[in-house]
Amino acid sequence: MRAMQVTDLGQPLSLREVARPDPGPGQVQVQVHTCGLNFGDLLVIKGTYQEKPPLPATIGMELCGTITALGDGVTGFAEGQRVAAYCGFGALADYAAIPANVCVPIPDAMSAEDAAAFLITYGTSHVALDYKAHLQPGERLLVLGASGGVGLTAVELGKLMGAEVIAVARGAEKLAVAQSMGADHLIDSQTDDIRSLVKELGGADVVYDPIGGAQFEAALRACNPEARLIPLGFASGTVPQIPANYLLVKNLTVIGLYWGGYTRVNPKVLTDSFDVLTAWYVQGKIKPHVSHVLPLEAANEALDLLRTRQATGKVVVKIS
Repeated sequence: MRAMQVTDLGQPLSLREVARPDPGPGQVQVQVHTCGLNFGDLLVIKGTYQEKPPLPATIGMELCGTITALGDGVTGFAEGQRVAAYCGFGALADYAAIPANVCVPIPDAMSAEDAAAFLITYGTSHVALDYKAHLQPGERLLVLGASGGVGLTAVELGKLMGAEVIAVARGAEKLAVAQSMGADHLIDSQTDDIRSLVKELGGADVVYDPIGGAQFEAALRACNPEARLIPLGFASGTVPQIPANYLLVKNLTVIGLYWGGYTRVNPKVLTDSFDVLTAWYVQGKIKPHVSHVLPLEAANEALDLLRTRQATGKVVVKIS
């Protein structure tokens, strides 16, 4: 089968012919239809992701496909069933062998492109805003990186959950996308003073931050008393250092989130969240924003769209 693999850290992926993986105990073999790309894929290529697979490694963290074989001990799934999965690695290939417990059935109404753009982005934002931050109707939600994969879903879900949403993104075009997903207020990170504008709007009650760096520091200082801040990535390349005295004075709470870690720590958090999100999708309340769909052989170009921040929402690779 074909697979896009990391053979040398920091270098473009190589399209290689490799053996089709057989499912082991507790696994399913999936014919991959689509793969959703994520910022974490770029970190795997650089060798800076928190999990480091041995090289050569097939990357791709989430997929939509059809089950083609069941490993020993697998129950609750059947050959021919359409699933989405957060697999961590292996999705940029014709076939993947992945644990059955990371697969979820998808409704007939969900397209392969939407399914590949669904789990990580919506799952991250829903767990962050609902399970972790307990976002309440009427609260003011500040979303940094609001035009990106996770940021855009935070805007959409925050509005659906009744919050007043402030979207921060780079440039008018990206802000327009955030506005189309429900943002009430727009801040251009290229030209605007985030801290002063958020304070003028009444301050932030919840901060959703996949960016880090200077934007986190500005958001921290624009928080209302008892605000909750959720750092869930550092796309700026800078991990912020938080002055504990500032947390004390304003009674602030900083809540870390590594969504993928719940597959091991408490998978019920993810399955419960996915049940809610799937129902909202079927009801037409949410819809993934996919800005680009490219074929497997163009996976490097697809990753460059993320690397250079040309994409909005999700980039999906179509495999079969």
